[in-house]
Amino acid sequence: MLELRPNCERCNRDLAVDSKQVFICTFECTFCAVCTDTELNYQCPNCGGNLVVRPVRPEKHLQKFPASTKRILNED
Repeated sequence: MLELRPNCERCNRDLAVDSKQVFICTFECTFCAVCTDTELNYQCPNCGGNLVVRPVRPEKHLQKFPASTKRILNED
C-alpha cells in the first residue's frame, strides 16, 4: 500500500493526497511536479530510478487507508 507522503522531499511543498501533480519512484520517494520537471529531470536523486505520476487513492478508501502524515525532507 502506498504511503501517499504529504510533502515534496526536495522543497517541502505540501502535496494534496488527490493531486495528479505528485511524482514517486519505486521506493516511494515523493516530489512535486516543479522539482521533478525543473531540477530532477524525472529521475529520483535518492535511488536513480525514474519518477512517475503517483496514483490517486479513491476518496472512499482514504478513511480506511489514510495518507501518511510523516514528512520526509532530504536537503542535499
